[in-house]
Formats: sequence, structure tokens, C-alpha cells
Amino acid sequence: MLTLTSLGGAGTVTGSKHLLTNGDNRILIDCGLFQGLKNLRELNWEPLPVAPSSIAAVVLTHAHLDHSGYLPKLVRDGFKGRIYATAATRDVAELILKDSGFLNEKDAEYANRKGFSRHKPALPLYGVRDAERAMEFFSTVPFDTAVQLPAGATLTFRHAGHILGAASAAIEWSGRRVAFSGDLGRYGDPLLPDPVSVPRADAIIVESTYGNRLHEAVDTTEALAAVVERTVRRGGTVVIPAFAVGRAQSLLYHLWKLKTAGRLANIPIYLDSPMAIDATDLLHAHSDDHRLTHDQCAEICKIATYTRDVEGSKAITASAWPKVVISASGMATGGRVLHHLKTFASDPRHTILFSGYQAAGTRGRAMVQGAREIKIHGQWVPVRAEVDDLSMLSAHADADELMRWLSGFQHAPSRVFIVHGEDEAAEALRVRIDRELGWNATVSRQQQEFEL
Repeated sequence: MLTLTSLGGAGTVTGSKHLLTNGDNRILIDCGLFQGLKNLRELNWEPLPVAPSSIAAVVLTHAHLDHSGYLPKLVRDGFKGRIYATAATRDVAELILKDSGFLNEKDAEYANRKGFSRHKPALPLYGVRDAERAMEFFSTVPFDTAVQLPAGATLTFRHAGHILGAASAAIEWSGRRVAFSGDLGRYGDPLLPDPVSVPRADAIIVESTYGNRLHEAVDTTEALAAVVERTVRRGGTVVIPAFAVGRAQSLLYHLWKLKTAGRLANIPIYLDSPMAIDATDLLHAHSDDHRLTHDQCAEICKIATYTRDVEGSKAITASAWPKVVISASGMATGGRVLHHLKTFASDPRHTILFSGYQAAGTRGRAMVQGAREIKIHGQWVPVRAEVDDLSMLSAHADADELMRWLSGFQHAPSRVFIVHGEDEAAEALRVRIDRELGWNATVSRQQQEFEL
């Protein structure tokens, strides 16, 4: 009997972990960290409901931390199988997981040095060595090719857009085909391919991040230009918290378009994130996974000053010259962007510009919703800067695009399970699936088991 259990990413947009069980055999689809609300983050420290050693394989749809970030802990806790991913996802995951391990270690060290943690001593969830060891378990899989998984299962990846290497996953096991959307990207994205439809599935597990919303139908480049130009006119700096993989490269693309059009001519642009710099370099290594030409990649990569070392980052913060600073993390949950926020958020000349989904419990969500102060490294920082959110820059499909992907199935599935969304978004998508497609859809909950 084949069953599905969501160990994360159900009722929330973080911590994606979906378990397929067939008798004594288990395959985990995605293995992400919980982020945002404290009660969710604390789940990262809890043992999984099943022993990691009992999981035969992990299928990784893409490398974002909320889908891959638990892998080092899974391996450290006893996982012995293989992690199946596209080649680009494997390379991006190496950047993200090593960076996550490094930040975990640095955050624990900083907390111990400053004494603001309740834990004595504060410990990292995992470190760089744990991340390096997890990379030893990866096996790369091409798109559109069926490959064998343990225990008689078969996997096929298809392009999902979203970020470099992202895939939806179709798994055939014991005569049943189960399709996992992963995170779906935008149709018509200038950098990434459109999500590819899956022709058939008995069960579909679909994300619902924007299940109740539509992205604004505006020119993204012009919207970005408007924010930068009005900030520069008042002598301010635009700080853009950005996901190092995907969003940072999209922002560079739109800024490149503005520069080539003769706009923002004297405005310095900084990419202050070693991981984002490395991820931008991966565009050259995986040219088949995006729309850009070699020459476009080269030009886009040249428009920003790259900052790898801490002293360079501090110099950016200290400069009074108007500028654009792109820095991770995208929801302001950690990373170098926090140091920029501590400096720039309190001054009304500046702008804090968000560029995608902000999960509940994150500093990004609080600022977008109008918070007048945020807590960083144990200190409360006033927010007097302009705060904007260009949600159309999101790498997630909106509600209409989710329905477009679902409509690509040639036959109605027996069940649809809605995951990776907050309650209102997931329920809104369920209603649309029922009304427009007439399919049996269910909003999944944590650790709720379904027979497939």
C-alpha cells in the first residue's frame, strides 16, 4: 500500500518534506528547513517522526533552503541512501548548504559572544562539515529521463522554472504515478523556462504559495526603476534583501536592462553575498537550464560590484553615496543583509525593497506589513525607511499560473493534495480546483497520512 505523509511544508510554506511509504520502503521528496515563526523553527531541532536510516532515497526538486536545508542533519542523523537531483540543483545545493552550515556556526558564535541566546552555549543546528558530507550522497539526474530509484520506484524530472535546476518530480511506484510540483515558477520569465506540464498522474501534490493571489501585471523593470530613482533623488540607498539563488540573478537582469537603456548610469550596484556571486557564476555552467545567451550572462554579471569579504561589506554600509545593495537573505532572516538593515532601516532617505514572498514570522513579513521596529541580533531597530514590495518579482507561480500547470494534465487524478501554502492560500486553491476542474482536492496537514 502506497501512502503519503507530509512531515513539513503542509499548512506552511517552509520545511517541505513529503514521505512516500510502500510497505517497509520510504522515499522522501524534499528535505527542507522550517523558517519564520519561532514554533516552526524549533521543529528543526526535533527528531523526524521516522528514522533517517529507514529512508531509502531523497528526491530533491530544487535547492532552496526550505526544500534542501535539512539534508545535512538528515545525513548526520543516519540517512544512508542517495539524494536524487538535477545537475544544476546539485551545484546550487552545494552553495546553499555550505553557506547554511557556515551561517549556523557564525550565528551560534555571535550569540555566545554577545550573550543574547537563552541557550548556554548556543549550538549550530549543523555546520559546514555536515553540509560537505551531505554532498557526498548526491546522484544527478537529467531532465525528461526516467531513472530507477530504490525499491522499484521510477523518477522523472521536468522543468519547473522557479530557480536554476528546479524540477517537478513524477514518481511511479507499485503501479501508481504521483506527481510533485515542487515550487513552480512564472510563465514567460525572462531568465528561466516555463513550467512543463506532466501528462498523467494518479495523485498530484501541488504547492500553493500564491494560491489566493495574482501577481501585478506591470512592467517589472519599470517598477524597479521607479523605486531606485525616487530613492536616489532623496540621496538614499536601496537595500534589497534577496534570495541568493534566483532572485539576485533576476534583479541583476532588470538592473542590466536599465543600465543598457542609459538609466541609473552613475548609481553603484553591489551584490553583497558570496553565495549569490557563486550562484550567478553557475548561470554559465548550466546554460541549458535558462534562456540567457552566453553574452547576456557575461554582460549581466558585469553590472555589479561583487563583495565577498566582510570588510568590503562594511565599506558598503559606511558609504554615504546613493546605491543599490542586493544582499541575502531574501526574508531578512539572516546573513549580511541584517547588518545593512541595522544601518539603513532607521533613515527615511533610504528604501528597503522586498522582491518576493515573505513568510509569516520573518522580519520581511513584519516590515512589509508596516512594522515600525524589528529585532536584529538582540536589538530593536526602528524602521523609518520607505518599505516597498515588488511581488511581481516573485519566482513563484501565482494562482492563475498554478491552475495553468494543473490544467496540463491530460486526465483527472484520483486525488490532489495541496501543500506549501498558508491556510488562506491553500484553501483558495482547493476551491478553484474543485470549481474549475472538478477534481478531489485536499489541503494536507502535518503528519496526516493518505492512502494513494
